Amino acid sequence: MGLINCITNCVSMQPRIAASRERLYRVALAWCGDGMLADDLVQETLSLALQKVHQLRDKERLNAWLYSILNNRWKQYLRSRRPHEDLDDDRACDLPGPELMIDRLEIVSRVRTAVAALPVEQRKVLALVDLEDFSYNDVAEILEIPVGTVMSRLHRARKGLVKLLDTEENAPSADQAGPSLVRVK
Repeated sequence: MGLINCITNCVSMQPRIAASRERLYRVALAWCGDGMLADDLVQETLSLALQKVHQLRDKERLNAWLYSILNNRWKQYLRSRRPHEDLDDDRACDLPGPELMIDRLEIVSRVRTAVAALPVEQRKVLALVDLEDFSYNDVAEILEIPVGTVMSRLHRARKGLVKLLDTEENAPSADQAGPSLVRVK
């Protein structure tokens, strides 16, 4: 009877796991800043979750369990790769759209760029708390760090974002730079 219950539970969890794809993708994209990599991380996460669903002890903790798997996939990726510079600063926001959306797209691009400039550990906490509304305790469990560390990283991430966005906003543009010097002999 135990095997039948296990199989029934595993089958009943598949739709819930599959329904988490979009949320997992948003977090993965916030962490890595690369759509293709985020998609790969989510695919690996979902595949592993479906293979290991029998190990999930508490169905109510499914989201935390999935994000823990995603976090482990991300850590494994970072360990296997040396950091590299992103040569493509323009993300999906460079697609043409209605004129009314231009300001919004510029803001999204600025925020994504600022988030990408944060240290990885701060990005992870910021994405889980601010994008996915996880509690500090859930984030601590997912990332396997103390709650105080979650709070301090989140504080530094938010403070860093404000500083990055404020600096970018107050930087003079090319037409505001003032007169340029001309060399005269």
